[in-house]
Amino acid sequence: MDLLRSLPIGLYLEQPITWLHRIDARVKLGWLLTLMLTPISANPWWRLSLVGWLLLFTLATRLPFRVWKRQIGLVLFFSVLLFAVTLFAPDGLTVPNQNRLPADGLTQPAGNAASSAAQTAPRVDPLPQPTDYRYVLFERGNIRVTRRSVELAVRVGTFMFVLIYSTNLYLLTTAPEEITAGLEDLMQPLRRFNVPVTEIVLTLTLSLRFIPLVLEEVQNLVRSIRTRAINWKKLGFRGSTQVWTTVAEKLVDNLLVRAEQIASAMQVRGFTSPDRHQVQWHQFKLGSLDWLALGGIVVFWIARFAIGS
Repeated sequence: MDLLRSLPIGLYLEQPITWLHRIDARVKLGWLLTLMLTPISANPWWRLSLVGWLLLFTLATRLPFRVWKRQIGLVLFFSVLLFAVTLFAPDGLTVPNQNRLPADGLTQPAGNAASSAAQTAPRVDPLPQPTDYRYVLFERGNIRVTRRSVELAVRVGTFMFVLIYSTNLYLLTTAPEEITAGLEDLMQPLRRFNVPVTEIVLTLTLSLRFIPLVLEEVQNLVRSIRTRAINWKKLGFRGSTQVWTTVAEKLVDNLLVRAEQIASAMQVRGFTSPDRHQVQWHQFKLGSLDWLALGGIVVFWIARFAIGS
């Protein structure tokens, strides 16, 4: 069990370096926002095309198959499961239906004559529909699929796939320091409004660096429990709860110790204030590949309003 390699959390892939690694982090952030915003109020065909483009884009990056096969498999499984649940769920569209005639028929003083006339009246068949349009696409028992439920299922399934997988691909090909440096560069205008940009970026950097430490501590504790071969059936529910409570307390203690070690290391190296110790990790400079990617964003938005509306 290796949580650092098995979980699809978008950890940075240092090797091999693909052409997607070489694109500026700010440009990739623009593409990420584009992929998240274009599905809003788009038709189902545009949403489905985004899923196909992301799959083709993954193949074009030439990332190792072992890296993204498990990640894309889990994301696809979750999206398909969400699509199926939304498809067979009630669509929430309640249209009031009122009969043209009363349910019990018209009551007249001459009840017998009226009832006999109503019984002998010829039955009128419903008129044929002028088109083959049907709101209910499938109905059998309690299972009912309508046009609205299909549209909602496509919206939810494709949006979750694009949201999760595009973010995962961005984190997979962009170093944490590069992400935070790009955000700091884009947030420079906020300094005029006394926004602590450096503090925010430093906090984000430490958060991204702390994720592998959390996974490492969880992995070590799980391995320590497995090596002890605990008989969970003999412990029962109460005993198992006590064991996992102890493990959770140990995890919190270890994480607090790690955080204290990081804080002490920062103080020793002079990180007492953002103005006294600043490290420039990356010098951003847009190249030909970056300008080509920026032009692709413009073309992508034009296609969204021309085709996806």
